Amino acid sequence: MLEEHDPYLVDAAFARRAFNRASTSYDAAAVLQGEVRDRLLERLELTRLNPRLILDAGAGTGIASRELKRRYPKALVLALDSAERMLAVAARRASWLRPMSRVCADAALLPLPAASVDLIFSNIMLPWSAAERVLAEFRRVLAPRGLLTFTTLGPDTLRELRRAWASVDPWPHVHGFIDMHDLGDALVRAGFAQPVLDVERYTLEYADVSRLAADLKALGQVNALAGRFRGLTSPRKFAAMRAAYETHRREGRLPATYEVVFGQAWGPLQTSSRVGSPETVSLQDMRRQLAAKRGPR
Repeated sequence: MLEEHDPYLVDAAFARRAFNRASTSYDAAAVLQGEVRDRLLERLELTRLNPRLILDAGAGTGIASRELKRRYPKALVLALDSAERMLAVAARRASWLRPMSRVCADAALLPLPAASVDLIFSNIMLPWSAAERVLAEFRRVLAPRGLLTFTTLGPDTLRELRRAWASVDPWPHVHGFIDMHDLGDALVRAGFAQPVLDVERYTLEYADVSRLAADLKALGQVNALAGRFRGLTSPRKFAAMRAAYETHRREGRLPATYEVVFGQAWGPLQTSSRVGSPETVSLQDMRRQLAAKRGPR
């Protein structure tokens, strides 16, 4: 199973604490996360749905939940996150939305009945979870012909930081993000139909590696690997990592690469359905239609 390649198991309790601490700083730092969230929401325009129940898995501070409620005003939106402080921020942001509910729970153990959800939306949550167990739970709760749409991070993410730390010590400092092809296999094993995945790459630029580290901490996206080094990182080691990262500097800036995997899949068709017949498109058609909607840049 994907999440069992030690030492790349995620310490869920540690990750939850990190996201709780980041609840007040997350939105200001979430530039990439916001861009990816908007792209994922944009893709919903290519699929005709009439959902009654929507699950925003890994809802964080609730921005996507608010937008999902705006797009589907008749639906009940469940904003689910394991970090209660994130949901407290979401509650303040979305107090005017009804009907909407917040659920503090682990996505690997959803407190929902089988085949009850018509649309599952999840933006960059899988890297901080037991991915294959989460996908199994998504499949369990997804209604026939319901849609799962999500993003996650691929193995090229933070490759510069990974290489810099690898030159300093043997401990894992960056998560082992799942390859797109392995993720597709996991969707099939979980029982989803018609999985479609594609990749977009983004590069953020920083004046120095300390600014990158500060952003990751502000996002709660710290090293939550079960096999991480548990002691304090010495100033000497951090300085060595900083020097190694400097080899990537171009035109005065340090790059931080993100490989973002976009995915969607359907609940297998059964004899009854609570969602209108979906209109699916190929990956090539999806890219063409999205480009046409965005217009020239």
